[in-house]
Amino acid sequence: MAFVVLGVFAVALFTRNPIRTNFIFDEQEALLANPYVRSIADPMPKFGWLDAFRRDFWGLPPDRSIGSYRPIPNLVWRALWGIGARQNPFLHHHVNVLIHAFCGAILVVVVYRWTKDRLKAWMSGATFTACALLTEAVSGVVGIADVLGALGVLLAILALSLPLWAMPLAVFASVSFGLYSKESALCAVPLVPLAALLTARYDHPDKPRAWLRGLVALIAAAGAFVAYVEARRRLFPVTLPASLSAEANAAKPLLPRAFAGILRWYAQPVLPKDPINNPLAEVDTPLRIAGALRVYFRGLLQLLVPYPLSGDYSAPQEPAPTKPLFLESILGAALMVLPLALAAVLSVLAVLRRRTAMLRGWLLDERFPDERPILALSLVWIVVAFLPVSNIPVVLPTVRAERFWYFPAIGSSIAIGLFLTWLMRRLKHDGLPRVGLAFLVVFLGGHAVAARLHANDYSDDLAFWNGTRKAAPRSAKAHLNYSVMLGARHNLEGRLASNRVALELAPRWPMANVYLGDTLCRLHRATEAWPHYKRGFELAPNDVNLISLAVQCMWDEKVLLTEAIRPEIEPMVEAYPGTWLAYLVRDTLDNGETNKGVDPKYRPRGYNEGPKD
Repeated sequence: MAFVVLGVFAVALFTRNPIRTNFIFDEQEALLANPYVRSIADPMPKFGWLDAFRRDFWGLPPDRSIGSYRPIPNLVWRALWGIGARQNPFLHHHVNVLIHAFCGAILVVVVYRWTKDRLKAWMSGATFTACALLTEAVSGVVGIADVLGALGVLLAILALSLPLWAMPLAVFASVSFGLYSKESALCAVPLVPLAALLTARYDHPDKPRAWLRGLVALIAAAGAFVAYVEARRRLFPVTLPASLSAEANAAKPLLPRAFAGILRWYAQPVLPKDPINNPLAEVDTPLRIAGALRVYFRGLLQLLVPYPLSGDYSAPQEPAPTKPLFLESILGAALMVLPLALAAVLSVLAVLRRRTAMLRGWLLDERFPDERPILALSLVWIVVAFLPVSNIPVVLPTVRAERFWYFPAIGSSIAIGLFLTWLMRRLKHDGLPRVGLAFLVVFLGGHAVAARLHANDYSDDLAFWNGTRKAAPRSAKAHLNYSVMLGARHNLEGRLASNRVALELAPRWPMANVYLGDTLCRLHRATEAWPHYKRGFELAPNDVNLISLAVQCMWDEKVLLTEAIRPEIEPMVEAYPGTWLAYLVRDTLDNGETNKGVDPKYRPRGYNEGPKD
């Protein structure tokens, strides 16, 4: 019943246009350029099904990986691709919508088991399902990793209601499913045992054995994590950065040395570090943590008031801070520490209440259970679930993403569901039922409207980047990608204007420089394009895609060999020996007539194209 109701709700809020939609943003790499997924359509598939466990999220082998080991999403995509979901990503995305509704339904069941209160259960499930901050995860195809990972964690929580002999097996399987869907499911290792400890009296009132259940759940969840890491290390071996080696950390204090040892064992595939996508990657640890706390604070606000919502927050929309202490970093730190402290207090009060009742011979009415442990769990959940994606323990490729809140939103939805129920009943008791209903309509309705509007941004790639540049006007990446979408629709003047905005926001971004030159070149203004090309070459002499793009356009426009450009580009070959710039320019000058420009094998993949052979 809960799945049907919430399924209709989710479909209404998050469904993309099935006819108009196309492959947006990361969906191009995840589906169109994913050799593992696409191979299922070949007469003789190059990859078997189990090769998902030897490829990364983008279908690449370990030596070409950019991180993100998530086999289960790849298996789902491959199956959908095999049944014909190739022309647009609608079916791939619709799977996310249904899984999201299923997660909401599980939350309804879990909260009802704990509270024995249908209204609280439905409030929690509806809050989670309608949460507008989760639109990116639900409406975007790559969000399947988040929804599947969270599904695994929720199934592990549901498994805590099983008999003690069956519970660890179900927890192990559920946590494993979550981990093979997304790395963020590692938050289950502390959260599932904590849930077993705090909620045993709700699930098993006759024989709670809370500490035993917590210990067994810990062994099962930790066992799943260890098994996952050891399997990944063998199936997907990667080269670790030298900074994690024992020699590089030998002189460090105990804690940093131990942390490096843990990361060395975990063997995370090396993640890309791009100051445009994550400005925190290039600052010292105190400033990185301060910036991460600011992002955390802003995300918490969006859980309550989902405005604005954006598909991208790249630099300089979320700049690196210049000092560690400022209002938002302080508030972020407080909201990371205080929930943990409050949870500890609530847990202690619940224990004292029960012990006092036992000493005095009181009978506690189990129809109205003490909900302080549930609230404590929800508060801890928010913090612990966000920590792995916070940029605090390790630097991530992305400074901020709304899909990062999918796991924490489970905890916040429980807390909000309890609050909404209390508020409505309190106002009804005070003779103000309409006020409570109005508050509920404004809150859930506000989220529903925001989710629907943000889901509309996923109508197609042009709508997505147009909405993104408006919601995050200081994101250079948003403006540049919007310019590319305009260019794909032959609006070169519009592309030029938006490209200039991107370059103004990020003047040292090689891509913004080269793309502006490319726009001018395609407008047959190649001489004007050259200074921008040159600047891009100087900033990124080893970016083969940018260099080949620029050199090819100059060849097509017949200016590469002219006196205006050749005398300037040839000295650059000498100034950057051993680089792609030197090689591609020299090779094109020598063999351009034969290749009709740049050697085709070095040209970048065209927009909306599949992988290059």
